[in-house]
Amino acid sequence: MRVLLSTYGSRGDVQPMAGLAVRLRELGAQVRVCAPSDEEFAKLLAGVGVELAPAAAPVRTLVTGTTPMTPEGLPQRAAALVAAQYEAVAAAAEGCDAVVATGLVPAVAGARSVAEELGVPFVYVACFPTMLPSPHHAPHPLPLWPLPPDTTDNRALWELNAHSFNALYGPGINAHRMSIGRPAVDDVRRHVFTDRPWLAADPVLGPWPQPSDLDVVQTGAWLLPDERPLPAELEAFLAAGEPPVYVGFGSMPMHGSKDVAQVAIEAVRAQGRRAIVARGWADLGLIDAGDDCFAVGEVNQQALFGRVAAVVHHGGAGTTTTAARAGAPQVVVPQIVDQPYWADRVARLGIGAAHDGPTPTLASLSAALETALDPETRVRATAVADTIRTDGATVAARLLLDTVSRELMQ
Repeated sequence: MRVLLSTYGSRGDVQPMAGLAVRLRELGAQVRVCAPSDEEFAKLLAGVGVELAPAAAPVRTLVTGTTPMTPEGLPQRAAALVAAQYEAVAAAAEGCDAVVATGLVPAVAGARSVAEELGVPFVYVACFPTMLPSPHHAPHPLPLWPLPPDTTDNRALWELNAHSFNALYGPGINAHRMSIGRPAVDDVRRHVFTDRPWLAADPVLGPWPQPSDLDVVQTGAWLLPDERPLPAELEAFLAAGEPPVYVGFGSMPMHGSKDVAQVAIEAVRAQGRRAIVARGWADLGLIDAGDDCFAVGEVNQQALFGRVAAVVHHGGAGTTTTAARAGAPQVVVPQIVDQPYWADRVARLGIGAAHDGPTPTLASLSAALETALDPETRVRATAVADTIRTDGATVAARLLLDTVSRELMQ
């Protein structure tokens, strides 16, 4: 059996697909991942022996670039991404028995068109609950399309969200579908999400509330085991003193916080702690030659987070889940999309603090760190760690193969 996994997004979109690919391969399937052509994603997939079919331009260039987005330009960007992902997936999916897609909506739409042409099952995957319509939560704001502050009813907000999907993504998706001989769609969100989306989120960290209008299949988070050792220099730093505080914002460029490294290190020092600073896409660095701080590139967070006093991060699904599994208290400084949701969940579970807003100051980050470093927070984080499931990718892999097998027998 052959499966094509499609995504266009940051590491938080690519790594879960790598986790699913590994499990599918263990169950005997042949797997290929169509993902952005960034060097770090190529290395990630090569490290676990999964074939990469490069899709479109590197996503880091798009995220960290200085060209501002405008409401007028977004539909054109969406249209270009639909076409680019369609071409990449079509080339990679020949002979495949199923297509699974996540990531940016236009890329998912392009992948679904390929599945339709091949006549094979298509699965849409959300990595966080608030991507999917529910009366129990509001949608996240779409790029440059803020939600009206005077509307608080969730159903009304999701109705507005559906209209925004059609306006933002509909022209490009339907123009492309017509160009390949497929019928236009009048409900873009439903077309992309399907009637039975999958939710690759941990049931404790990101539960799907009931009753629900959607037939959502929650598998648990798709984790990719990481067996890499920590660098010797980092091991030496860890051994030289008390557990430090990890600070890193992953794929977020942190354009609105030019002095974020300065603020973070000073806030950590104010708590009497050492710091590990992860460069990430914000290109963070050390602010002086003090021996109480250490800078790292991409490292094994699964090995590291169990050895730190707290994790300060942006609130991506992967980082939140990894920190929760490790029992590490968290400070979430949310920037966009799902990150405010994960910040709220961390605070509600009592396993850390949700920073108020995307731009930390010395005072605000220090206050959040006080909460995270409180002994009671550590106790709660340790307790929650025991509840985090690790079998989500295996559950999804078995479900997918069972679904495809039934389709093939019909």
